[in-house]
Amino acid sequence: MKKKLISILVCAAMTCSMLVGCGSGEKKETAGGEASVGGEANVSSEATAGGETIALKVWAAEEDQDLTKTLVEEFKAANPDQTFDITIGVESEGTAKDTILVDPEAAADVFAFASDQITDLVKANVLQAVQDVETVTNDNVEGAITAATVNNTLYAYPMSADNGFFLYYDSNVVSAEDAKSWDTILEACATAGKKAGMVFSSGWYNAGFFYGAGFTTVLNEDGSTTMDWNGTSAKGINGTDVVQSMLDIAGHEAFMPITDGDTANQIATGTLGVIVSGTWDAVAVQEAFGDGYAATVLPTFTCAGEQIPMASAAGYKMIGVNANSKQVGWAMELAKFLTNESSQQKRFEAREIGPSNKVVGSSEAVQQNVALAAVTAQNSANGVVQMVGGTYWDPTKSFGEIIAQGNPDGTDLQTLLDNVVAAVAQPVQ
Repeated sequence: MKKKLISILVCAAMTCSMLVGCGSGEKKETAGGEASVGGEANVSSEATAGGETIALKVWAAEEDQDLTKTLVEEFKAANPDQTFDITIGVESEGTAKDTILVDPEAAADVFAFASDQITDLVKANVLQAVQDVETVTNDNVEGAITAATVNNTLYAYPMSADNGFFLYYDSNVVSAEDAKSWDTILEACATAGKKAGMVFSSGWYNAGFFYGAGFTTVLNEDGSTTMDWNGTSAKGINGTDVVQSMLDIAGHEAFMPITDGDTANQIATGTLGVIVSGTWDAVAVQEAFGDGYAATVLPTFTCAGEQIPMASAAGYKMIGVNANSKQVGWAMELAKFLTNESSQQKRFEAREIGPSNKVVGSSEAVQQNVALAAVTAQNSANGVVQMVGGTYWDPTKSFGEIIAQGNPDGTDLQTLLDNVVAAVAQPVQ
């Protein structure tokens, strides 16, 4: 991969994309720095304008398409001496890694992804290391930089710092006091003829019950995940007690299990009084709940006779540059532009996405935002940075689906947990 990247950079020199000279092991000056040919590629963070048309492919989530198109046009305007051919494709941040690893060379030059995918992307040599480390580090909050760093190397440009879930509630249906517990939430919703919705069929969401009870997930070197959910946690709670608590919630008449990716559609139906989601649904929830729009930290749940606060899987979203790109220099410039202060400000204004940029994050508008205040409080109090392997997702999804359906086959709860723990322990092939 390194040799291929260096070859690409050398070829790009001939077309003035990057002015790198040739020679075994020698360093040649570039337009914005230098590159070591025959060793580690030191790609200049400053691309050089030229007469050729720079073709780039960008992947962004469906809900981010319009904004990305606007920002790409601004990027072109900021570089008037260069002609670009930039195409924008649809790819969810949650599935970016899986799609890219199918064929990295055919994947986008610039793409958005969730922070829990970074380890696998780095191992596959897909991510080009960030060159302008000082600027990116100084501009963004520490947690985002930590999440974008692997083995002391910064591999991505932070885009947001609100990738976590919390509780939205309609205060006309559920009071602030009721919102503190699943028990009172479900009672209030049932009384009002409303539903309380949450995604159970996802290891990102359902892990919140286990993390709250003191259980863990650990990413291993071989890409597998070690989980202790089938045992007893550091808090002295049995995993089977957590499963029973989830079954009790799922079996309540006021509970609505929601399919991952379908939250916006369910919010729009007007049937919900409560939903567990993130800032990406803030606009939709505000429209649905009207003057009752409110948000807070995740509720407690009754487990083994105790009230256990739910935890959340806290994370970040970022933009990466494909190391296979034929225009690595310009790809890095575009990635940096799509995540700079101005772009993060526009992303907040358009979709209420919480910025990782320090300046935007400290603005009055962000500080007074209901959803961002809730996710900040949740991540600060009970947020867990979830680092898991690629074989974690399907088993925990299936496990959550069984719970959401009320364990229809009557499988022994210990067996359910033993099965999911064994499945996620398999290394990534």
